[in-house]
Amino acid sequence: MQHFSSNSLTALKRYKLLSGSIIPRPIAWVTTLGPKPKQRLNIAPFSFFSAISSELPLMTLAIGRKQNQLKDTAANLLDNQEAVVHLVSQSLATEMNQTAASLPRDQSELDLTQLATTPSQTISVPALVAPKVRFETTLYQYVPITDNQAQVQSDLFILEVNDFYFADEVLDTQTFHVDAAKLDPLARLAGSVYGTVDGLFEMKRPL
Repeated sequence: MQHFSSNSLTALKRYKLLSGSIIPRPIAWVTTLGPKPKQRLNIAPFSFFSAISSELPLMTLAIGRKQNQLKDTAANLLDNQEAVVHLVSQSLATEMNQTAASLPRDQSELDLTQLATTPSQTISVPALVAPKVRFETTLYQYVPITDNQAQVQSDLFILEVNDFYFADEVLDTQTFHVDAAKLDPLARLAGSVYGTVDGLFEMKRPL
C-alpha cells in the first residue's frame, strides 16, 4: 500500500487524494442573493456537502477560497444568511455545469441557462424550478477553517433547513421514503468525472 504523509504533499495533491477517494459526493446546487441594491441571483454547485443532523435539520457546505478570496456564494451567505440548496438529477447535468463558470460578481449564472426560478416561502432567495428536491435554509453557524498560519483556507457553513420540497414522483408521502432511482441524483467523483445511482441493493442492519 502506498503511504504519503500530509506534509510531503502539495495542496493540489491532497485535494486530488481526498476528492478522488471520498466518493460519490452529492452535489449542492446553491442559489444565493448578491449585495443590495441589485441583488443578483448567484447559482453555483458544490460537492463538499453533507447532512449532519435530523433532530435539528442541519447540513454542511464547505466552500474553498479562490486566491484567498471568498467565493460569491460564501460572501452572499455571510451577507444575508440565506440559501436554497437543490439536489442535481442527471437530467440537469448540463445546466449545473454551466453554472460552475467563474463570472464577475455583478453577473448572474442564470443568464447562462434557460432555468426558471420561483419565489421561496420563508426566505428571500429564489429557488430553481427544475430540481426534484430543494431545501430553503438559513445560516446556523459559520466556521472559518484556518491553516497553521491562521489564514482562512475554506469557509464552512452549517445551514438549517426551514422548508423541504420534493417532487411528487420522488417522495412517497405515506412512508416518507425517497425514491433514489426516480431522483436519479448526480454525484461528483474526481476532476470532471461524475457518477449516477444504479445497481441498488438492500441490506438489513443486524439487530
